[in-house]
Amino acid sequence: MLRAAAAADQLAILALARADSLPAFASDGVLSSSEVFSQQLVTGLSNGMIIALIAIGYTMVYGIVELINFAHGDLCMLGAFFALTAVGAFALEGAGGAGGTAGLVALLLATAAFCGALNWSINRLAYRPLRSASKLSLLVSAIGASFVLVNLGLFWGGLPMEVFAGGTSAAAPKAFPALVEPKPAFTVGDVIVSRPDVLVLAVTVPLMLALTWLVRFTKLGKAMRAVAQNPTAASLMGIDVERVIGATFFIGGALGGFATVVYSIYNQTVGFQMGYRMGMDAFIAAVLGGIGNLPGAVLGGLVIGVVRAMSDGYVEARWTNAIVFGLLILILVFRPSGLLGAKLREKV
Repeated sequence: MLRAAAAADQLAILALARADSLPAFASDGVLSSSEVFSQQLVTGLSNGMIIALIAIGYTMVYGIVELINFAHGDLCMLGAFFALTAVGAFALEGAGGAGGTAGLVALLLATAAFCGALNWSINRLAYRPLRSASKLSLLVSAIGASFVLVNLGLFWGGLPMEVFAGGTSAAAPKAFPALVEPKPAFTVGDVIVSRPDVLVLAVTVPLMLALTWLVRFTKLGKAMRAVAQNPTAASLMGIDVERVIGATFFIGGALGGFATVVYSIYNQTVGFQMGYRMGMDAFIAAVLGGIGNLPGAVLGGLVIGVVRAMSDGYVEARWTNAIVFGLLILILVFRPSGLLGAKLREKV
């Protein structure tokens, strides 16, 4: 429903631009079918890049320790609440110009650090003691951590601050201030690209490029690949496996922190149950692209984002989940390893 609202905002921006007599557009404010399709595509790609950032956190952890970290979506939810608290505490909503830009950058970095540290702590307290236990024990531990984070979010929503509606209704969704105004940034033909779309692009693309560089060309990245391939052999070669796993959790959590700030600004609504929706989309994207494959997580996120936007725009929002899961089942039937996943022999 939130993404449907974001798509409606995009179409409203386009109609407003036309009504304001931009030379390239007619003055009747009526959108053609091609313009509606283009705007839905822009919305889908923007949400898809956000989903991809969260999905990378899933796929990195799975690639290293073969754990589906079901607490990851709720971690992002707490990141959104942290960001909203910071916005209210430092009055970032009213900041403009260079101060507003600096505040937004500081908010992104602080939330990333918070989510990264929280994810590292969850690994250290809940997952590391069970590393030698069965995979089922780790899975149950991840589900338990998810419930703990959800309840923390419920309590956090009752904070007596103006941005949390004075704490009068902890379970109610909270409006996230429009730190980036939903106004047109530039046009490409008949397509209006809004400022929030530019923010998504400016945050997600550099982060994905930086992660690719880290994994391929740094010492930590090589250690991560070695641990993912064979933890025992990596340990015998002098690699501190637990340190690498901890770094992986921190990086995955930090990427989720960046993503949740952008998500909150783009959709302008947060709530203690948003982690389930974000986590489910990201998990589907990771599986769709090939769990454990970083480019696959990005591709899966873009596919899920576009499919959701098109379903919201051309079918109905209530059918979107069924369409997304139907697509996932269809792809996995014909390609069980995912779109970019490699077929590997099962270890027994």
